Amino acid sequence: MHTLDQVTDKIDPSNPDTIPKFVDELPIPSVARPSKVIRGKSYYEIDMRQVQHKFHKFMPSTTIWGYNGLQPGPTIKVKRNETIYVKWKNQLPAKHLLPIDRTLHGSAGPHDVRTVVHVHGANVDWESDGYPEAWFTKNFAATGPNFLRKVYEYTNRQMGATLWYHDHAIGITRLNVYAGLAGFYLIQDPVEKRLKLPSSRYDIPIMIQDRSFNADGSLFYPENTDPPAPVNPSVQPFFNGNTIAVNGKLWPRLKVEPRKYRFRILNASNTNGYTLRLGDGRTFYQIATDGGLIEKPVELDTLPLFPAERSEIIVDFSKHKGKKIILQNTNEEGNLGVIMRFDVVLPLSQKDTSRIPATLVPEQPLEEKMADKTRLLTLNGTQDEYGRPLLLLDHRMWHDPVTEKPEIGTTEIWKFINETTFPHPMHIHLIQFKVLHRRPFDLERFQQDGYIQYTGPPIEPEVYERGWKDTVRADDGMVTSVIMKFTENPGLYVWHCHILEHEDYDMMRPMTVVKKRK
Repeated sequence: MHTLDQVTDKIDPSNPDTIPKFVDELPIPSVARPSKVIRGKSYYEIDMRQVQHKFHKFMPSTTIWGYNGLQPGPTIKVKRNETIYVKWKNQLPAKHLLPIDRTLHGSAGPHDVRTVVHVHGANVDWESDGYPEAWFTKNFAATGPNFLRKVYEYTNRQMGATLWYHDHAIGITRLNVYAGLAGFYLIQDPVEKRLKLPSSRYDIPIMIQDRSFNADGSLFYPENTDPPAPVNPSVQPFFNGNTIAVNGKLWPRLKVEPRKYRFRILNASNTNGYTLRLGDGRTFYQIATDGGLIEKPVELDTLPLFPAERSEIIVDFSKHKGKKIILQNTNEEGNLGVIMRFDVVLPLSQKDTSRIPATLVPEQPLEEKMADKTRLLTLNGTQDEYGRPLLLLDHRMWHDPVTEKPEIGTTEIWKFINETTFPHPMHIHLIQFKVLHRRPFDLERFQQDGYIQYTGPPIEPEVYERGWKDTVRADDGMVTSVIMKFTENPGLYVWHCHILEHEDYDMMRPMTVVKKRK
């Protein structure tokens, strides 16, 4: 029998092969509590603090940034159509935990630690959306050019859904989120109770993030590229960690009863995509996408999730008492091929009356013929003056004039034309959309004269992405078409790639939603 000291002595946090798996219990994020009520609405204060966090029982503590000092931050639970207020407070130190590239927009000034919070997937007034240039420093001592309010208002006028909140400060989003600034935001809908879905302690959020560590247990994030860029520190074209954290613990286990569970799964990694599979190949049922419940449950044996995508699934453990089932990532082998483990070892506390209904919610179709406007939007790349990759949208940078100005009341189709050699998870603020199709095209012809010569028929969206979405995988060599309706909240928003290294440099564009012209 090894003593705790003997086990700890053998662990090198920089070498994932030395870190034992399934040691820690999966933590369930705590639920945020309002501090008071203002005009009949719940008011929350959530601060960002630098704290010590234990990613693993046998590893040294790691300095991180957390909302309320937690990783993940506290889960905000609201009811559909319930308005709440949140004051996000920056209480972080003046010096950043991670290396800042001073060549990126917004990063050259005197303020290392800028923050602004975006509730990802929310239908919200732009002043509360977390616009990248609405950043603020500690105690609001300095603020960005678009900072307008200290207290955000969330009206939650949308379907029940698994949303999440994270930092969105211009030029350093990748660093702030990697440092720990992310949490769940759950909108609950009365329809869910009527459907008798697994609830309460059988309804569990799961945040997946990859991380790397130095030998002393501190977070590792590369200071430069390989080979090194002529500027130092330098932004990465991507970042992949060598361990997997779930709800802030490395390769945890969850003890479950032999019954049905609802899991709300979020890929909160900077770059990494995952294809999830239960180790024995059993199927499970998807019930929701980014924006909420889908029309009918979908039986799956694998589930791909790109950065920022969410999916809700029901897993039935009722016939697997005593088994240990690994949640795998089939995109990778070895350490990154393992996410966590479910141990079916708890006794059934009461009869399982939850259901997997035949139908969930009525379908709300958006069809191509409904569109008022179609936009062609390219995803492309070039090199900057230092010879580094510079990824762009429509060959424009963040600070170029706004070109997307959708009108309230109109329906638009956006066609993402991917000219790069890899897929990008494209996120549009404010709205939820439907994926129409993907279609291969002749890239060489398009780059010659801008004509889209399709080389095959439209490919229907995958079965797991047919609900409401706010983030879509735009495949290389494809035109990915999505359709959306702009219904309210004119103002300044953004659309961007949700690979955070790409978003920061420079795959993000402003969008102005305008009132309908008379």
